Amino acid sequence: MLVIKIIVYAFIFLSSSCIGLLISRKYTDREKELKEFKKALNMFKTKIKFTYEPIQEIFNQISKNIDSNVGHVFKIASNNMRDYSADEAWRMALDIRILNIETEDLNILKDFSKLLGKTDIQGQISQIDLTNVFLDEQIQKATRERMKNEKLYRTLGMIAGLAIVIVLM
Repeated sequence: MLVIKIIVYAFIFLSSSCIGLLISRKYTDREKELKEFKKALNMFKTKIKFTYEPIQEIFNQISKNIDSNVGHVFKIASNNMRDYSADEAWRMALDIRILNIETEDLNILKDFSKLLGKTDIQGQISQIDLTNVFLDEQIQKATRERMKNEKLYRTLGMIAGLAIVIVLM
C-alpha cells in the first residue's frame, strides 16, 4: 500500500512539474518563432530584391531553410498560392493554429499580407521593413515576458505539485 501511495505522489508531483514546464516553454517558443519570422522575412526581402522569383517559389525555398512551425507556415502559404492570391494564402496559413505567438503578433503578420503580391518590389520591401520594425518590438516584449515568467511557471508547477502531495499525506 505504501508503494502505491509513493507512486501516486510521485506521479502528481511530476505531472504538475511538467505542466509548469509546458507553460513556461510557451514563452521561449514565442520568442523563438518571432525571431524566425524576422529571419524569414529578411530572406524574403533579399530574394525579391535580387532574384525576381515568384512569391510562391520564394516561400517554398524559405520553408526548406527554416525547420519549425514558421517554415511550415511558409510551406502552407506556398501551397495555398496555387489556388488563392498571395495575401489570402498567407492569411490562411497563419490561421492554422500551430504557432505559439499571441494575437497581437498574429495581427502584425497578417498586416504584412496587405501589399503582398499587389505592389512593386519597392512597395513590398517597404512593407517587410515595416513588419520587421513591429516584430522587433514584439521580440523585445516577448523577451521581457520570458525573463519574467519562465522561471515563475516552472517553480510554480513544482510548488503546486509539492503542495498537493503534502495535503494528500
